[in-house]
Amino acid sequence: MEARCQCGALSAQIRGEGHGVMCHCKACQRRTGSPFGMMVYYAAEDVGLSGEATRYTRTADSGDEVTHGFCPTCGTPFWLTTARHPGGIGIAVGAHDGSESEPPVRSVFEDCRHHWIAVPESTQSFPRGRKG
Repeated sequence: MEARCQCGALSAQIRGEGHGVMCHCKACQRRTGSPFGMMVYYAAEDVGLSGEATRYTRTADSGDEVTHGFCPTCGTPFWLTTARHPGGIGIAVGAHDGSESEPPVRSVFEDCRHHWIAVPESTQSFPRGRKG
């Protein structure tokens, strides 16, 4: 499977299965310009990144350090890593080739969710970040 930014300067070759997480925190809303962010998380060894990303590190609402990688040319928010899960990497669901994705397994920071966003019934929901 492949993923890439808008201009193609940043890409990922992905092996293995991932799981989607939908985040409604204000930081993800600002990062994406959308009412929520959705990343598909993989084991880091299953993702080969190509191209140079600009990095931005911040403290998340959970208190953990989060680093975002985005394309310095087109600005696409592309990948995300967290201090809580150092062996994983999230790739933006919209950057994946194709237009089919599985529904998210988790929806976090629902206390910031826009009331008109519907979360699938099969998705675990958390008012704040997930513990553990």
